[in-house]
Amino acid sequence: MVFVISILALSANGQNEPRSRNPVPIIFDTDMGPDYDDVGALTLLHAFADNGEANILATVSSNRYTNSVPCIEIINRYFGRPNIPLGAPRQGVDMIDPRFTRIYWPEILPLLYPHQIKRTEDAPDAVSVYRKVLSSQPDASVHIICTGFLTNLAALLQSKPDEYSDLDGTALVKKKVNRLIAMAGGFPQDREFNVCTDSTASVIVFKQWPTPITLSGFEIGVEILTGKRLMASDITCSPVKDAFSMGMTLDPDGRCSWDETAALVGVRSCGDYFGTVKGRMIVAPNGDNTWADDPDGTQEHLIWKMPKEEITRIIEDLMMHQPK
Repeated sequence: MVFVISILALSANGQNEPRSRNPVPIIFDTDMGPDYDDVGALTLLHAFADNGEANILATVSSNRYTNSVPCIEIINRYFGRPNIPLGAPRQGVDMIDPRFTRIYWPEILPLLYPHQIKRTEDAPDAVSVYRKVLSSQPDASVHIICTGFLTNLAALLQSKPDEYSDLDGTALVKKKVNRLIAMAGGFPQDREFNVCTDSTASVIVFKQWPTPITLSGFEIGVEILTGKRLMASDITCSPVKDAFSMGMTLDPDGRCSWDETAALVGVRSCGDYFGTVKGRMIVAPNGDNTWADDPDGTQEHLIWKMPKEEITRIIEDLMMHQPK
């Protein structure tokens, strides 16, 4: 008889998780505010951190909207990590989602939960945060998970040597970053929100980024609806549940899990979850994207492998995670 030993281990909070020898060092770059799947993605990262799978080095906003950083800080504090470095862009867009303005959760969360940074513009410069954190990490170790605009990443590539590193931005990324994982684009072609909102930055990043890139496209997350189990739970006093409660007034069947898929593969890799197609992302000046297949390419985008119902369950299990 052949015994198949599962690579999954049951954690103390009941979540199935792959065994991991070393936590993956993560910088999370989010446009927190236009949508609330960013809240789900950050929740996944805290669940991974509590499970010993990830080490969250920094959380930065790519959105200049005044409540983006306060909402990031609120979630970090809720999960017992109030000292994670925060950062905000010094250029780019100030974006809200007009669909949610009747009950706009980023306006309400800061009224309900404690936070020290009152406005996004009060946070440190995101590029300085990147440079400081990256310079202190082992070579080729950091995973950057981007679930928003490419604003900060383009500015990082163009940054000059400073007090943190004698390297320019491109050289620093090449030395310290293992992989960029982004919710960006749609494949084989699309005009996707994260890419086209700051298309100038997107063109720079996808032409110049010096490490491997994994992309979760629009067509992946749109098929994974999450949030209903969280809404039906007895969890209380949770900014995660509150954000989904307000957001799901327009999404009663659940919200598309675009950003959660990037967080999942950013920590656990594609593994049994997704296959990939290697090639190159091509971004036009207006933000439209196309894809060129290349089996030797350093970029890849996700394709389906595990049934979407099972991935939905895994993501929702993680979204139910509560602070230790």
